[in-house]
This record gives sequence, C-alpha cells and structure tokens, in this order.
Amino acid sequence: MEVTDKHNERIAKMTFASVYPHYLTKIQTKGRTVEELHQVIEWLTGFDNKKLQKLIDEKVTFETFFERAKLNPNAQLITGVICGYRIEEIENPLTKQARYLDKLIDELAKGKKMDKILRQ
Repeated sequence: MEVTDKHNERIAKMTFASVYPHYLTKIQTKGRTVEELHQVIEWLTGFDNKKLQKLIDEKVTFETFFERAKLNPNAQLITGVICGYRIEEIENPLTKQARYLDKLIDELAKGKKMDKILRQ
C-alpha cells in the first residue's frame, strides 16, 4: 500500500491517549502485561512510566509524542509489514516511527520473546 499525505496527516494529528487503550486491549487479550507494553514503548521512545503517563494526560498528538521521543538507535532494525504497509518503504519519518510502535506491539501480542522484540 502507498502512504499518502492524507494518511501521514491523520497519524500526526491522532492523539497517543486515544490509541493507548487499544494497545492495552490488544496485548492483554493475548496474555501480555502492561509492564511488557511499557518496556516496549520505553525501548523505542525512551519514555519511562512517569513520562508516558504525563504524555497520555496531556493528550499529545503522535507528532508531539515522537518529537519528544529519543528513538532507539536500533529502531531501523524493525522491518516487515504492519497495517498493510512495509515499514522499510515508508518515507515519512513520523509515519515510520508510528509503524515501528505498531509493529513492536503486534509482535508483543503475537507472543514473540522480549529479547527478539527489543532487537537485542
């Protein structure tokens, strides 16, 4: 699938707080924990639990969320297809970062081992 400007804009303006409950539901229904979810988010963004909660409370957009993030240097090792998009072909940096997060959460929900998810 091709990523359009409209798609990129929609991701940029979406609030992290609106998507976070869906992440929780996805991983918990597969037997994973909030702690594991937060570990994955912290690995990618550098946000600890306190900072993550602050961002949720502020209702920041994904644009702001990733502007404030300190992306893990190994994030480029996240490849594959998520939501119909091949991550390594996405040109928009923000959309790519959002898909990195989606891919990590998908791997967590699928039962992948944490060291594999965190590219260690």
